[in-house]
Amino acid sequence: MSFQPTISKEEIRKLPLIVFQGTTHIIDTSEKVTEAIEKLNEEKLIGFDTETKPVFKKGITHKIALVQLSTEQDAYLFRINKIGFPQALISLLENENILKIGADINLDIRGLKKIKPFTPAGFMDIQTMAQSAGITDLSLRKLTAIILKRRLSKRQQLSNWEKEELTLGQQHYAATDACTCLRMYKILNQYQND
Repeated sequence: MSFQPTISKEEIRKLPLIVFQGTTHIIDTSEKVTEAIEKLNEEKLIGFDTETKPVFKKGITHKIALVQLSTEQDAYLFRINKIGFPQALISLLENENILKIGADINLDIRGLKKIKPFTPAGFMDIQTMAQSAGITDLSLRKLTAIILKRRLSKRQQLSNWEKEELTLGQQHYAATDACTCLRMYKILNQYQND
């Protein structure tokens, strides 16, 4: 198995859209945090991502509003802007026995540390794995196209992640982003072990 190092926008446009097929759980109360973390603590591998309200003016920054953790069947969307950064979630992000897979993870971790300091452990950046597989285009959209042969929609990326209720579009986008990293990891891991 080998991967093409790069892909054009035209090639990506021809690919079928990738959509998360599992169940999406909105985590916006402390009770839901406890339930979600109990389930996630049983996993060995989970996809990881965060979302932040976009900034359109210079000098303004927003804190991370959403943390997404996903298995292939379930995506948990933690509404950090509503529930804060709960200790149970921090403990999971510090657990070296659960591999959290994302893209450009350092940016996400820096943002979370601004909310509350913690010691991240057990993280794997899909971009690092892709580079060692000879891929040079490292955006999540291009990696998805090269590795999974699917098109990742970025339509919701610049939406308001702090709004009272997340739209279905936002939920699908957030769940898909996290699960996509997990799916790519499995393929790249197999490639490295062949």
